[in-house]
Amino acid sequence: QVQLVESGGGLVQAGGSLRLSCAASGSIFRINAMGWYRQAPGKQRELVADITRGGRTNYADSVKGRFTISSDNAKNTVYLQMSSLKPEDTAVYYCNADLYTNWYASGDYWGQGTQVTVSS
Repeated sequence: QVQLVESGGGLVQAGGSLRLSCAASGSIFRINAMGWYRQAPGKQRELVADITRGGRTNYADSVKGRFTISSDNAKNTVYLQMSSLKPEDTAVYYCNADLYTNWYASGDYWGQGTQVTVSS
């Protein structure tokens, strides 16, 4: 059993900042990558940013230069520092982990989601 627990969402004014955290726990053998996705009302879930175990990062064009993803491998935790927030960043943000639960079994796991609302 694997759990991903997110924290840090909330309401912020445009131009403000928020920091999301996601901690993975349970039967984890090795995490390959972790990331953040978001889903706005009426839209499909989209990748925001992800980071590999080795530290390679990838960002959606819409957040480049404003968001920074980082991780602490020892704590199985990923962070998303969001700055210069815009109303269009409003969405439910989901943590994702690509991980092995033992040496041969891997899968994709999701958190429950945290709401980020940016007011204009």
